[in-house]
Amino acid sequence: MINILYAGNDKVFDGMLTSALSILKRTKTKEPFCFYVFTMDVSHIKPEYLPINERQLSFFEKVIKEYNQDNSVKIIDVTDLYKEEFANCPNEQAYCSPYTLIRLFADKIDCIPQKILYLDADIMFNRDITLLYNYDIEEYEYAASPDHYGKYLISPHYINAGVLLLNMDMIRKTKLLEKARQLIKQKKLVFADQSAIIRSTTKKYVLPQRFNDQKFLHKWTVVRHFSKRLFWLPYPHTANIKQWHVDLVHTVFKYHQFDDILDEYLYLKKIYQKEQLKQGEKVI
Repeated sequence: MINILYAGNDKVFDGMLTSALSILKRTKTKEPFCFYVFTMDVSHIKPEYLPINERQLSFFEKVIKEYNQDNSVKIIDVTDLYKEEFANCPNEQAYCSPYTLIRLFADKIDCIPQKILYLDADIMFNRDITLLYNYDIEEYEYAASPDHYGKYLISPHYINAGVLLLNMDMIRKTKLLEKARQLIKQKKLVFADQSAIIRSTTKKYVLPQRFNDQKFLHKWTVVRHFSKRLFWLPYPHTANIKQWHVDLVHTVFKYHQFDDILDEYLYLKKIYQKEQLKQGEKVI
């Protein structure tokens, strides 16, 4: 079993769907996948902070089972955990959203397996996931790639926490996530969860950049992370183009390597929206 962890609200559905499709389409293994999803309802902070809903979960499950009937998805509501640990903490208004913090609960969820790959929703696999998942991390808390900008501005081994191959046995032993949660509760951090993980790390394995490429897409890139990036032309600016912004992926990045995945995504999205209309739901 290959275990994947996503985290977020109902707005990450497009990311989960495109990311999962990239895994399923680029991977040759017949081993089944189990997708774990952390979500929560914190609409008291902002009305749009709603959990992934049953319709999204059901549709996602139907899609992944088309590739292998043994594939599965498990949604885990961490609302109570969040309120207990992080309500009104200094990092509740994090640089992205409170949902960036909830992967820090992985050690508190009994069903999380010993080895699991955490992925931000804005990633796409360009090559087989086993190139990453099969790394031996028995002696490490996790494996991660350098942060593209941080490796120049902060430290050569400053990691990006958007792709984390987690060794949960070691993490529980060293109390990495427990220490990270304490930092989140005590002090405002520039990159919240990422900063807390880095400061709490005892032993990590630094992967090559190709396992979390945040700026380029090479033929050897395994994971393309569509995080916010800097553009120099026509003037210095940042842009936050995600893989589900299909037209921008084509016009700005000039990428067509993912067209088979994105074409299927667009087809599935139309089916999903038709289901919403039949139920009288608002289509976004």
